[in-house]
Amino acid sequence: MEIFRFRAGNSPLLVSMPHVGTHVPQELLARMTRLAARLDDTDWHVDRLYDFLDDLDASVLAATHSRYVVDLNRPPDDSSLYPDQDTTGLVPVDTAARERLYPQGSDPDFAEISQRVERYWKPYHERLAAELERLRATHGCALLWDAHSIASVLPRFFPGRLPDLNLGTVNGRSCDAGVGERLLGIARSASAYNSVLNGRYVGGYITRRYGTPGDGVQAVQLELAQCTYMDELRPPYRFREDLAERLRPLLSLLLEEFLRCAPSRR
Repeated sequence: MEIFRFRAGNSPLLVSMPHVGTHVPQELLARMTRLAARLDDTDWHVDRLYDFLDDLDASVLAATHSRYVVDLNRPPDDSSLYPDQDTTGLVPVDTAARERLYPQGSDPDFAEISQRVERYWKPYHERLAAELERLRATHGCALLWDAHSIASVLPRFFPGRLPDLNLGTVNGRSCDAGVGERLLGIARSASAYNSVLNGRYVGGYITRRYGTPGDGVQAVQLELAQCTYMDELRPPYRFREDLAERLRPLLSLLLEEFLRCAPSRR
């Protein structure tokens, strides 16, 4: 099975979806707990939610394999992105709700983790880096939007309820000054949703690694609360088209504003 799905667009925008994949190789799934097969921590339906990207002529890179195989938004050395806060790892051994993914004593060892990085992690990042370079060479810049979603209530990681839209610019380092603030202004103009910039989620590995505005690459992460577009509480995590229809216009406005960061579009 292919490691990712990719289509090239003609605008400077690349949308990355590293946690939308749901495939787990059967030989791996057979070693995991029964609960693992639910894939609870998937960024469910994010690709369906962003079904308007062709209208923006964006490039799209979406993972096919589950983050339980390897997390594409973690550093390859598995260093913590949030040293003072709890998080899951490069190859998770438990869910976001602290439920085990492997029977006790059978977690993947260093050699297996290294193999998964080679087989699944590196191809995604090689494609991502190559597309950013193509866009930069073509347009003089590249705009990377890392699209995510998460359960709105997850005590392991944050107290209470997560804001609906969580924009991350690595505290202003992954894009030009003012970009995050402009996006936040648009998000807050939609009274049906609440939004934050660089709150609990400032951006994962992809945003931090590739967002180099001095070199012409602007990167923003958007972590959506899943209650904004789906039934998030239990499987089968049903997509809600009625909710998505209300949210999509705002997502489109955000990406249109992000596209204005390209030099020829200002």
